[in-house]
Order: sequence, then structure tokens, then C-alpha cells
Amino acid sequence: MSVSDPIADALTKIRNAYRANHKSVNLNHSNLTEAIVKILDEENFINSFELIDRDPEKKIYRKQIFVNLRYTNDGEAVLRGIERISKPGRRMYVNANNIPSVFNNTGCAILSTNCGVMVDREARKQGIGGEFICKVW
Repeated sequence: MSVSDPIADALTKIRNAYRANHKSVNLNHSNLTEAIVKILDEENFINSFELIDRDPEKKIYRKQIFVNLRYTNDGEAVLRGIERISKPGRRMYVNANNIPSVFNNTGCAILSTNCGVMVDREARKQGIGGEFICKVW
């Protein structure tokens, strides 16, 4: 089955896994999804991730990303919310001066720039804007 928006699909899988208190989730691989998961790992919203290559013998027909989710000692999810901003039907672009802060900088905005995928703090520091992919808090 083809997915028309693989980024929204990955974000929804992560959101639903946290709501269901799952320990991990498998995502379909794309380069942009991998970059977003790396940022979530660097910002400590997830424990770790692993790239799984396709292996027809194990019935894994697509490359996947295995994500270990992070919870507090009380069992609450570290990731409170994740929201897709730029969509295929309505792309949202911001310049360096208009990058929004997410919950007074307790969350982060993820941008796709010409220098790669990065968080809002790094884009402000470098003075570049780009496509506002999603916000995480």
C-alpha cells in the first residue's frame, strides 16, 4: 500500500504508539523520516533508533526504522505532542526571522533547509529558513 504523505504517516505512528504506551514502533524508511528520527533522538524525545535493512527471508520487504520510545520513571510519555505543519497540499515556509518557538523553547520546530534537516535553534543560529515540517513538545 502506498502512502501519499510518508512524513505524516511516521509522525502519526509515533504519536499513536505513545498514546498506546508501546515500548517501540516500526516506521517506513525515507531519508527525511530518518533525519527527523535522528533529531528526535538528539533532543531526547526517544531512547534510540535502529535502521533495519530489507530481508526477504525474514519477511521484511522494505527498509524500516525501529524506534525505542522514551518514558519517565512514572510511566508518562516524554513526548507530549507532535504535529505536522507543512503538508503536501499546503507547504509552509519560514525565513530565519519568523521561525516560531514551540512552548517557550521547551519543544522544538523541525525545519528542512538547504543545509539539511535541523531544529529551530540551529536554524536561528545559522540564520537560515526553510520548510517548517513539524513541531514537537
